[in-house]
Amino acid sequence: MHFTLTNNALSLRHITSRDMPSLAKIYSSTREQEMERVPQWTDLMKQEFLSSQFGAQHEYYQKNYIGADFWVIEHENKTIGRLYVHENFQGKGMRIIDISILPKYRNRGFGQGIFKDLMSKATELQRPLSIHVESFNPAKNLYTRLGFQTISETNGVYHLMEWKHTI
Repeated sequence: MHFTLTNNALSLRHITSRDMPSLAKIYSSTREQEMERVPQWTDLMKQEFLSSQFGAQHEYYQKNYIGADFWVIEHENKTIGRLYVHENFQGKGMRIIDISILPKYRNRGFGQGIFKDLMSKATELQRPLSIHVESFNPAKNLYTRLGFQTISETNGVYHLMEWKHTI
């Protein structure tokens, strides 16, 4: 998919095998609070667990989202996050598979700007835009403010949210 960001301080590039350590770090940052709830685990145990989980997730995404774009988000040539998007997921619309930004770069409007760019692209393609989010994820508040609506729920934890352009 041809996709550019309106924020000139940010750029996207396709992931490569050299990005795996950075992508693992980004993934791990999304589970920091969860890891705090297992104080009996050593740091090494947490690292091994997160490494295993990242590997399984990465493999799953690569096998199950054929045709998707897997990008690194960069800010001033530094890797700060990841954005995985399928332009025409199951012929039903655009799907944000994953978006994650390192903690020190959160709450700066980067995520909101990327979402607005994705919403513009979805409008251009005349497709709805969707994302799965855990019910307790603080980002869900951003998605709601941007006009995403919960359209389904799995196990009371995973919400499928969708945004559609309205005329």
